[in-house]
This record gives sequence, structure tokens and C-alpha cells, in this order.
Amino acid sequence: MQTILIIDDDRDMCLALNDLLKEEGYIPLTVHTGKEGIKSVEEKQPGLVLLDYNLPDTNGMKVLQELKKIDTALPVIMLTAFGEIKTAVEAMKLGAFDYITKPFENDEICLIIKKATHLQELGREVEILRQRLEEKKELSVIVGESQAIKDVYQQIKRVAPTDLTVFLQGESGTGKELVARMIHSDSLRKEKAFITVDCGALPETLIESELFGYEKGAFTGADKTKLDQFELAENGTIFLDEITNLPVPIQAKLLRVIQEKEIQHLGGKKKIAINVRVITASNLPLDKAVKEGRLREDLYYRFNEFSIKLPLLRQRGRDIILLANHFMKEANQKLYKQVKSISPEALILLEKYPWPGNVRELKNAIRCAVLLADKIILPEHFQINLPDITIPSEKADLTKMKPVSLKKTSNKLVETAEKKTIQEILSNTNYHRGETAKILGIGYRTLYNKMKKYGL
Repeated sequence: MQTILIIDDDRDMCLALNDLLKEEGYIPLTVHTGKEGIKSVEEKQPGLVLLDYNLPDTNGMKVLQELKKIDTALPVIMLTAFGEIKTAVEAMKLGAFDYITKPFENDEICLIIKKATHLQELGREVEILRQRLEEKKELSVIVGESQAIKDVYQQIKRVAPTDLTVFLQGESGTGKELVARMIHSDSLRKEKAFITVDCGALPETLIESELFGYEKGAFTGADKTKLDQFELAENGTIFLDEITNLPVPIQAKLLRVIQEKEIQHLGGKKKIAINVRVITASNLPLDKAVKEGRLREDLYYRFNEFSIKLPLLRQRGRDIILLANHFMKEANQKLYKQVKSISPEALILLEKYPWPGNVRELKNAIRCAVLLADKIILPEHFQINLPDITIPSEKADLTKMKPVSLKKTSNKLVETAEKKTIQEILSNTNYHRGETAKILGIGYRTLYNKMKKYGL
């Protein structure tokens, strides 16, 4: 349910709109001044605003300008008197979605609200698709020159052109989805869909309907037919991540789908032929999963036509440095930073740290370090749980490698660097808080709290 903020000093009007919005399935939120409205948008993050032009402390035009600084994508509908139409048109030039004159019909304002929310949803979908395309570009190649990763490359090249079912085994963060995408992009199915299903993230009550689809009326709430994931991947590839988390009854149905190459929706009677390549993954070896009763033995033979074991990051030697520099360049672009290098002390830290979260943890650590650093990444810029690692001091003779003990990052230093970075990005975005939060990779509320903390 979407929250709609009403900013109007006419309390009778607010009551009427409040009742109407509730009837239409929205969550109304009412304030009576421009100052309260701006604060509510910052703290409550509504999906849409109904803004009266005449307010006791200011006019709607000024409030509109402030709201657009917070979030340019926020739909704002102006409420105006008949004689203020010219002003309302000017407001639209400043970013208002539409205007409606008082008095208005309920159907009229409901139609405008539905149009605004629909366009907003489409905008979100476009943004999600754009992000996915960016992710695909980022995940187009494995960075590394170690023998361990070269072996993985060779296995990908051998198996990609075939239609064999591939099993990828590796700990969390080792790049299983990246390898699956590479297999797909080098296969004869590369022009078709690549569908990812995280079997560990699906609630048990929804796994069957999400994986195998359903017909309209199959159960309460099934108001339309939903395609299964295999149909969405038709003639392409389906990647079933963390396959050993599937409940055993679902595994039995999955076995039939793979064997018979056809699927049947929940509540459906028709069998649908499918042509899909299957790639699976787990952090557990398949034989161990079978012994522990987490995987059916007959599925073991279906999944294990060809297997690739992904190395841990700490087993990849100098690849850690190559990856760190690669992620630094990526973070510079996304955070609008110009960090030039990683200091020798920081590089030693990266090589000695065990990286339990593998490549994903390294990427997150570098992103955070780029955010905190000015021109060079130093050890104190890493926000990771550091063991008692020794590194050479800056003034030490490197031939003697005089060590100093690296302790937990100074909170004061981190906060100073964080405040400076937020100030820089706010300045670069002309204090647009929505864009700043996006660049920093944090939520709007998190940014708001940090700005409040640092007095920005």
C-alpha cells in the first residue's frame, strides 16, 4: 500500500481526502504547513504528494522546489483554486506531475493519482532493468591470473558450447552466478534469456508457485496465470542457486521437470514442453548434500553431468590485488571519486586478510574504502573485522620490515572522512539528497540520519 502525503491547511479538505484515499487503498498522511510537509517527505518518504498552493507559512511553489531537491522522482499534484491555474502551470514546469482545481470530483483526482503512481512504478521498473544491465556488464568477465582461476576459465570454455547440466560448487561470494552467466554467454543459447532463481531466498510457502507457475484460480489470491521460471527461460538458461535448500518434495517435482522436459502449472491440467539448459549451484558438494539428506540421490546424477569447483579468494594469491584495483576503478565511477591508488600498507593488509566473504566481501570493502579515502586508500579506510595483522610502518625501512600492529579503525577518523565525503557529494549534486543517497549506495533515511548527525 502506497503512502500519500496531503499538505493543506484546509482541515475539512484534508478529512475528505483522507477518507477518499483510504477507500482507494492508499495510506493517507496529513500535515498543514509547508515546513511540516518538507519534514514528512524527508522522514516518511511518501510515494506521492498532494500539495495545496496556499499555505499559512509559505506558498506551494517554494515547497515544491524543496521537495524536488529531496527527490526529483517524487510525483507532486498541486491543489489550486480556479484563479491560480496560471501559477499551477508554472509549477508543472518546475516538476509538478499535474494540478487539479478546487472544488474537484473524487473520480477526477483518483484518476490523476492512479496515473501518477502507475508512471512512477514504470519508472522504477526501468531503473531496475537499467541496474540489471549494469550488473551484467560488470559480471561479464572474471578478473584474475592465478592458476586456480585459469582452470575455471578452461572448464567454462569446454562446457559452455554443450547442453550439459552444470553444477557449480563454491562458498558464498566466490562468483557462482558470474560463472553461470559466462557459461550462458558462451553457449549457443546466449541470445535467449538467463533466469536466476535463488532457492535459498524463496519462502517455503511460495517456492512451488514461483518455480512452477500457476493457473488463475489455483488458490486464493491467484487472480491471473503466472508463468513458471522454466517458461521464462525457454530456449535459454535457468540458474538454480543454492539448490540444496529446496525442500525434498519440491526436488521430486523438479526431477520430473528435468527428466521429462515438460512442466505443469499449479492448478493446471495441460503439460507444457520446455527446452531449457539447467545450471545449479551450492556451497555444499553434492555428494555431501546427499549424505546429509539435503538432496535426492537421483537429482545428484542429473545435476552432476559436469561440475566446476570455484576457489576461495584466499587461494587466488595475487588475484586479490588485481581485483582490488578493478573494484577501485568501478567504485570511483559510481561514487564520483578520484582515488588514484592503494597504499603499500593497505595492499599488505588485503593479502593477509582471510576474506571469509570471498570476492563479494572484497568488493564491498573496496567500495567503502573509496568512499572514505581522498586520493590513496590507507589501512584505516577498511571497515572490516580486522584480525591482529602486522604491517610495515610508513617510516620503516622496507628491507627490515619493521612491523606495527594494526588495531581497530579509529571511529573518529572514519567519521571525519565520512562527513567530508558526504559534503563533497552533496555539493556535486547541488544538495540533491535523493541523488546523493544513490551515489553513496545507502538508503535515503540513512543519509538523512548521517546529515543530522554531522550537522549538514
